[in-house]
Amino acid sequence: MATSGQIPIHELAPFRIEPRFVERVWGFQDLRPWYDRVAEAGHPIGEVWLTGDECLVATGPHAGQSLSGVFATETKALLGARAPSLESPLLLKVIFAREKLSVQVHPDDKLAQKYGQPRGKTECWYALAADAGAQVAAGLKPGVTVGKVKEGIHAGTLEESLNMLSVAAGEMIFVDAGTVHAIWPGSILLETQQNCDLTYRMYDYGRGRELHIEKSLEAMRLETRAGKVQPTVLADRTILLDSEYFRVERVSVPGSLSDAGLRGDGVTGEARAGLAYLFAAAGSGRISSSRPEGAAFEPVDLPERGIVAIPAACPPFSVENAGGLELIRITPNWPPQGQSGEAE
Repeated sequence: MATSGQIPIHELAPFRIEPRFVERVWGFQDLRPWYDRVAEAGHPIGEVWLTGDECLVATGPHAGQSLSGVFATETKALLGARAPSLESPLLLKVIFAREKLSVQVHPDDKLAQKYGQPRGKTECWYALAADAGAQVAAGLKPGVTVGKVKEGIHAGTLEESLNMLSVAAGEMIFVDAGTVHAIWPGSILLETQQNCDLTYRMYDYGRGRELHIEKSLEAMRLETRAGKVQPTVLADRTILLDSEYFRVERVSVPGSLSDAGLRGDGVTGEARAGLAYLFAAAGSGRISSSRPEGAAFEPVDLPERGIVAIPAACPPFSVENAGGLELIRITPNWPPQGQSGEAE
């Protein structure tokens, strides 16, 4: 495998990534049965980071290293020769909200860079599960003004201005940078976002954490593209979202699936070269080499709610359904690619 300049890129086998459990005041003490994890008293867990820079590689020759360390040494093998960035492009999380999160907004790339950060934060939420009546806030109601937002922040009535959406399992919600938003209890969300954790809190229900009112007002937009996205159902996959920063697909694996089919775009049949993450939303799987014994990499198990990185320079492989596998495939897009799914 080589770049257009004929500089060889060595192959890099798939590898599993260990989740990182992140404390949040609004989280849970006990994540079972989703994860076999019970927090220490007084330190609830609200986020499970699947691809954070500090997450550790679990399998293969880089086992024990941080994901950021592997990106630093294996940049081209992971991302491909044409990637415009040399850093990990996506941060994937599972969100467990026992209480309401803060009402918040994320900056776009331009504003983040104004304040010394490399990028902003556009994200999306895929509902892994949801109780009856579960809701999230994505954007402001039509007609809400900046003055109304300011009044709501100081009077504690900001919720009245939020555009509330019901949430059901299997639904996708897009939240572009600049969207005022909040997650309420009742759903478990797979969050795909730019690799940035920059958040400006507007209102936090009196929890005493720092607010970023001036920056949040600068970052927010009264109208955005945020909202539910209708899936595009294809013969071999369902495209849940295709945005300028990432693409999220639900892929059917009835028995096993070769990498040739998995890497295609599902529309033209052309390959989408580059990094991919495979997440088991339910069930389990296994990634195996398609090469003869002696030239193959060791199989990599994909446990329920686990994640495996498929490098751009990955050798031929197949994915096996080991029982009840619901496979989510997430790939980075590089701006200025357009969006194929319109928020409603």
